[in-house]
Amino acid sequence: MTPEEEIATLRKQVAELTEMVAYLTKKLYGQKSEQTDPNQLSLLEGNDGVFSAPEQTGQQSSATDQVPAKKKRKKTRQESLSRHLAVKETMIDLTGQQCDQGHKLTSVGKKFVREELHFIPAKLYRERIYTRTYKCLECELEDGIAHLIQAHTPAALIPHSLASASVVAEIICQKFILGTPLYRQLPNWKRLGIALSEATATNWIIKSSQMVAPIYDLLWQAISAQRYLQGDETPIQVLRESGKAATAKSYMWVARTVKQCPQQIILYAYSKTRSGTFAQKLYQNFTGILQCDGYAGYNLLANRVTRVGCWAHVRRKFYDAAQVNGKTVASVPLTLIDEMFAHERQWQHFSPRVRRRRQRSQIRKLLKRFWKWIASAQVLPKSRLGKAITYAVDQRPTLDRLINIGMMDWSNNASERNMKRLVIGRKNWLFSTSPAGARSTAIWLTLIESAKANGIDPRAYITYLLKELPQQPDFADPAQLAVYLPWHYPGARHQNKKTTDKHQAKNAA
Repeated sequence: MTPEEEIATLRKQVAELTEMVAYLTKKLYGQKSEQTDPNQLSLLEGNDGVFSAPEQTGQQSSATDQVPAKKKRKKTRQESLSRHLAVKETMIDLTGQQCDQGHKLTSVGKKFVREELHFIPAKLYRERIYTRTYKCLECELEDGIAHLIQAHTPAALIPHSLASASVVAEIICQKFILGTPLYRQLPNWKRLGIALSEATATNWIIKSSQMVAPIYDLLWQAISAQRYLQGDETPIQVLRESGKAATAKSYMWVARTVKQCPQQIILYAYSKTRSGTFAQKLYQNFTGILQCDGYAGYNLLANRVTRVGCWAHVRRKFYDAAQVNGKTVASVPLTLIDEMFAHERQWQHFSPRVRRRRQRSQIRKLLKRFWKWIASAQVLPKSRLGKAITYAVDQRPTLDRLINIGMMDWSNNASERNMKRLVIGRKNWLFSTSPAGARSTAIWLTLIESAKANGIDPRAYITYLLKELPQQPDFADPAQLAVYLPWHYPGARHQNKKTTDKHQAKNAA
């Protein structure tokens, strides 16, 4: 190697390391949001450079049509209040019903002064259940035997324990909805009147998850029958996993229906590995289109599963590459991707047929320009931009398929948002002690997130399941249990109808 070649190589390494330090510094101290300034991302014809310097005039023009962003209207006070809240009216009256001259006053109406919200603190009470006993005196006279008859007693949620549906549902919701670990819940339960141990609370969560496991299995069957799915996975820690160290990674997988599906399912599944063999198990009865990231484990799926990519993953890599001195500079690929997403946001409530037609007519042009720019770009392969280009090229077959599928979103963000619920909780409770606890987490997150996706209150839904399912026979027919799926819950019908009517109105407009 000549001195000149060595200098050139070292300069490349310095540039790569400088870029890496700047990227990691921003990750550590910079903003987490990936929003871009629309005034900086103006795409100009004839601009073949990697980046174009932004002009802070606010009047840049674009060769492509920019989709105006709609500002979300702020809710009024009445809209922020649930219509299900009970109303108590308080009338403030005069202490004496006479005027200053001593004459009697006559009421002519009332005047509204103000409205206030009041909070009723939670409290526990002890319910002692008895069954009344009867006997037939006539039968006893006939045969001399006392015939005792008692009323039927509803089955307990957990035999020989204090656990009721409402208490267990509250523990579950605090942990999996609010992200409050058990050790932080226990002092509050003690203030309410019960000195629970963490072992007891954990046992209640696991045993009650076994009670609702048939509903979880039905949801797994139902999601496997869908035509379009989205999927993701994230690591979790399980301390007592057979054959693994306590510090080793286990994984939680999520599969969910697309937003266009009327019956929403978000399924979490626990696995001790990230191996593609579990992806095969998760999707073994699924035939259709799966949207996921570029993880190689999905390559083991059968040919009956067609994979499509996620443009949000591609955008994230080009966004990272566009960071210069802590600011986002205008990047041709980033701008094109942002315009694709702007169109998709505008069409999100349209029918799949309309979305597919508009994707072919408007986004196809942006895609051609994007791949043309990728083919002509000359950058360092190990730079952030070089890695972004490599990722996009590797995922191109799965990314290009999206333009012909109106049912699929342009990104896999929906499943990532569902996974975020686990990640937020994981930051608080840190780990699962056993595989049984991890499976319990998967079951409860499935029921909670599926309830929320169908527009129903997850606390009410869980309480309903914990009251009703113990009364079913041990080997109940799945057809009998199907009535307990989230979209059959009494509170879901009106809310889902309201959402559907809203979307239909938007499509008609």
